[in-house]
Amino acid sequence: MNLRFQSEAVTDRTSYITTDPGILHGAVCFVGTRIPVTVVLDNLADGAAPAEILRQQPGLLAEHRAAALTYAADLVRERTLPRPT
Repeated sequence: MNLRFQSEAVTDRTSYITTDPGILHGAVCFVGTRIPVTVVLDNLADGAAPAEILRQQPGLLAEHRAAALTYAADLVRERTLPRPT
């Protein structure tokens, strides 16, 4: 398994992810769609296969999935979340 570090960006998420107050009340979405990034992240968290997510959301590409994961990793780096007990 090859581990990547922050300096080795997997995807330039800014090319795939945006927010616009006029689209879904400013939810973080994939560029050119009304698909929230949370749709991909929630499905992955629920154990859905990446190919299944792409099949269910025909407007998405594998790059969108990678951008969603990069976005989530960036959020974790920026915030401290409470530890589960």
